[in-house]
Amino acid sequence: METVSPQQAARLRRTLHERGMRMTPQRQLVLDAVRELEHATPEQICQQVQRTAPTVNITTVYRTLELLEKLSLVRHTHLGHGAPTYSVDEHEHVHLVCHRCGRVNEVPCSLLDGLSARLSADTGFRLDASHLALSGTCQVCVNEEENL
Repeated sequence: METVSPQQAARLRRTLHERGMRMTPQRQLVLDAVRELEHATPEQICQQVQRTAPTVNITTVYRTLELLEKLSLVRHTHLGHGAPTYSVDEHEHVHLVCHRCGRVNEVPCSLLDGLSARLSADTGFRLDASHLALSGTCQVCVNEEENL
């Protein structure tokens, strides 16, 4: 399980304190669950947290995720039509979501460098590919379609 480093924990406590808040055990559990699960919906995070703290409810998880996202500690991505998926902010990659089987693959953000440069040159738009999900058909499904 990947845990928060002492430096990150101190930074988080300082940031919360500056905003008149504190690091509660529930907030720590939610952040630890996001780190451990890597990609998880709020419901999955809640289930993980409830293994340690059964009284933590889904509302607390949603509020905590919202706060942690405002503090740039987690980010969310919509991988489909369901609930958003959360991961730690340092976890950067592009999600390739197969609309046929639902498989999600990860590729480096650098694969979109050409597109990013073109968008910037043509429109001035700065692409944040680390927060991106692309839908299409995965290789397995393409192969199955070709063998029909």
